[in-house]
Amino acid sequence: MSKSLNELTKEEIAQLFPVVLSPYDTRWPELFELEKCIILETLENTALRIEHFGSTAIPGLTAKDTIDLLIEIPEDESLHADIIEKMKPLGYEFMWQTDANPPYMVFAKGYNTAKKEQTYHIHMGPGNHSLWDRLYFRDYLRENPDHATAYETLKLQLAKQYEFDRVGYRIAKTEFVTRITAQAKAYYTT
Repeated sequence: MSKSLNELTKEEIAQLFPVVLSPYDTRWPELFELEKCIILETLENTALRIEHFGSTAIPGLTAKDTIDLLIEIPEDESLHADIIEKMKPLGYEFMWQTDANPPYMVFAKGYNTAKKEQTYHIHMGPGNHSLWDRLYFRDYLRENPDHATAYETLKLQLAKQYEFDRVGYRIAKTEFVTRITAQAKAYYTT
């Protein structure tokens, strides 16, 4: 019997799901749209907005083939348990992401230990949460190919260094992402 993602140790996750980058795939936006429709139907009025973000949302960029979705939900915390239950039949596993204040909801799907599946990550929170700043980064890279190329170069280097350390890979990108997000936010809000 295979374990769920929440039952795996950090070491097991690293071995089963190493950091592997793929050339840009023109199907990524389509996969996002299909998943978005399923989620909108499932969450009904609870999903106020759904955005495609992360590297698969930037045309031409090499990326892990995980489709990242950003979902706005109402600030009403009493809805959380219902959202978690509705996402389970879609194959999503829930966890709290505690790297931001306040923490926000994260769901992951496709981490099958028996065979390769398309993976999805959902980051979910109210529209006033800082996680929405990720759209500044996405939009800025879409409009600035030089920054997108620099990010791709960094990712390719880090993927080799952190092949079996997904968390280390993510943390090693933080300085670049934070710096470019600040530039992007200043650019779009002034």
